[in-house]
Amino acid sequence: MQAQDLQLFGAALGLSAPWRVVSVEFDAEAKRLDLRIDFERGARFSCPGCDASGLPVHDTEQKTWRHMDFFEHQAYLTARVPRVACPEHKVRLVAVPWARPRSGFTLLFEALIMAMVREMPVATLAGLISETDMRVWRVVHHYVDLAVEAQNLAPVVRVGVDETSSRRGHDYVTVFADLDERRGVFVVDGKDAETVQAFSLFLDTHGGDAAQVSEVCQDMSQAFLKGVRAHLPRARVTFDRYHVRQHLSQAVDDVRREEVKHHRELLSNTRYMWLKRPANLTGKQRDLLDELLAQPLRTVRAYTLSQQFDSFYEITDPATAEEYLRRWIVEVDTSGLEPVQKFARMLEDHWRGVIRWHHSRISNGLLEGLNSLIQAAKRRARGYRSNRNFIAMIYLIVGKLNAGPVIA
Repeated sequence: MQAQDLQLFGAALGLSAPWRVVSVEFDAEAKRLDLRIDFERGARFSCPGCDASGLPVHDTEQKTWRHMDFFEHQAYLTARVPRVACPEHKVRLVAVPWARPRSGFTLLFEALIMAMVREMPVATLAGLISETDMRVWRVVHHYVDLAVEAQNLAPVVRVGVDETSSRRGHDYVTVFADLDERRGVFVVDGKDAETVQAFSLFLDTHGGDAAQVSEVCQDMSQAFLKGVRAHLPRARVTFDRYHVRQHLSQAVDDVRREEVKHHRELLSNTRYMWLKRPANLTGKQRDLLDELLAQPLRTVRAYTLSQQFDSFYEITDPATAEEYLRRWIVEVDTSGLEPVQKFARMLEDHWRGVIRWHHSRISNGLLEGLNSLIQAAKRRARGYRSNRNFIAMIYLIVGKLNAGPVIA
C-alpha cells in the first residue's frame, strides 16, 4: 500500500506524531481489516502516572483493539505500545490516544456501544456486533460507574424513593430520585432502612448534604420511614398519593372478592372496572357501572367511598383538606366495610405524612413512570443476570448521565 494511502488511514483514525499507520491488511474471506500502528524511531513518551515527560522507550508490548466496522468488515488496530521507565512509578505502559487502558476496544467503538445500549438489550447488541455480552457489560459498567461518581448532588433537597423488582418476587433495588431535576441519582440493592443510609453517605460524598434534604416522598414502608428518620433527619415525609390510593383500591377489591361469592351474576369479571378512573372506562363499562351503582351492593358502597376519597387531593386549602379527610374517616367507620375501615386506620397511623402532601405537593409519579421504563427494558432483555447489571441499566435509563468516552 502506498504511503499516501497509509497517511489517509492515519488521518481517518485521527493519529498524530509520533503515531502512524504502517500497514493495512484486508482479508475479504474473513471480512476483516487489520491496521498496524507504530511510533517513530526515537520517540519519547510521558508516564501515565505523573507529569514526567520526554521519557525514552524501555520496551514494548503488542496490543490489539476492535475498532468501528469498515462497512460490513470488522476492523482491528494493532500497535507496539511502549513502556517507559519513570523515576517515580518505575516501568509503566504508556497511554495511547485511541483507547483507554485495559480495554480491547477503541474509544470510538466504545462510544458506539454506549449509544446503542440505550436503545436495545445488551444480548441483542452483543449479537449485532459479534461480541460476547460479558465484554459489552464491562464497557457499560466502566462508563456508568465513572458518570455516577462524577455527579454533583449539591442541589438535591427534595427526594423520591421507591423500590423496583430485579427478579419477580425475589430481589429488589431501591431508586432515589432528585424530584426537582426529575432523574434518578442513586440506585442500591435492597429495600430496607440501610438503603437510605447508603444514599445519605453517597449524597455526602458527592457534593450534597443529607442534612439539607427537606422533603422525602415515599410509600408507607416502615423500613424506608425508619431510614429517613435516622439518616435524613431534617426531611419531612410525604406519603406518595399513588401508593396511598393503591391501598384503597386493594380495599375496594377485597370487598368485591368477598361479595362476589354471593352475587356472582352481578360482580363476575368486573374487577378492573371498580379500580379504573371513571374517565378511563370504555362506553360498555360505563353503562354497566351505571347499572351496578343502582344496586344495594357493598362493593358499590366501597367504590363510592373511594371516589369521595379522591376529592381529598383536589382540595387546595390544607386545613379544609384535613377536615374533609377526618369527616371521610367518620363515614367509613359507619360503613361496616372492614377492608375500607382498615385502610382508614392506616391513614390515621400515617396521618402526618398523608396530610403533608397538601404542603409539599410532591409525589412519586415521576418514579412510577421511570419504573415503567425500567420494567419494560427488563422484559425486553429477559432479565439482567445480576443486580449489578440491572442497576447499571437503571442509571442509563433514568439517570440522565453523560456516560461514554470523550472523543477529542
